[in-house]
Amino acid sequence: MEKEKGKYLSFDDIVFEIRNKEYGAYSLRKKYNRNLLIGMIIGVIILGTAVIAPYINAKALENRQKRAERQVEIKMDNLDQPQQEAPPPPPPPPPPAETIVQRYVAPVVVDSIKPEEAKQLMTADQANVEVKNEEVQAVTEVQEEVKEEEAPVEVFVVVEEMPAFPGGDTELMKFINSNIVYPEIAKENNIQGRVILRFCVTYKGAVDQISVLKSVDPSLDSEAKRVIAMLPTWKPGKQGGKPVNVWYSVPVTFQLK
Repeated sequence: MEKEKGKYLSFDDIVFEIRNKEYGAYSLRKKYNRNLLIGMIIGVIILGTAVIAPYINAKALENRQKRAERQVEIKMDNLDQPQQEAPPPPPPPPPPAETIVQRYVAPVVVDSIKPEEAKQLMTADQANVEVKNEEVQAVTEVQEEVKEEEAPVEVFVVVEEMPAFPGGDTELMKFINSNIVYPEIAKENNIQGRVILRFCVTYKGAVDQISVLKSVDPSLDSEAKRVIAMLPTWKPGKQGGKPVNVWYSVPVTFQLK
């Protein structure tokens, strides 16, 4: 016996079987499942956006921090020089003693002198006097040159006119920042701090006798001394109008961003 294949009515068809299906309620119930599905999809999209957006922002912030850690900020603070009264200028040196070279010429005893010989003797005496004057002048010039070459030995702490870097402290900071390299071992171990250096600005403007007054780490100390040794010629300090040797201190701050 063949079974007849019947068509089963839906719940909405059964409810609205004897009612007006053109009414809005029937249409709303027929579209309910589709509208529910669309609403769920929109809700999932909004929820996913709310969850994923903070994660993306956190990742972006982490990447920016990693890039910033590779950058190094070097700060150079001006260290106030010790306030001390400037010593009085040294007294002027005594003038160099003139060296006079004297020569003894034995006299010649003669009974008589011809007029021609008398003229020759007068000329010879004048030549001897000129030679003596030239020798005295040459000896005086040599003594003055030797005196100028004598370099001052004393190193002052405070003088009337302190040493100055070409362009001032701003150019000094730029020079240090452009030449310093943060040691990799200090980066890996997160070592930071301020190294204070002392060096002598000679009467010729050169940098000499570099030493570490305050140490942070051997790697940072060595790098700071290396850059200070590269400094160009300074304007030397003066005491009593004369260039002298002066101590100078510079702090260099190593800081990781």
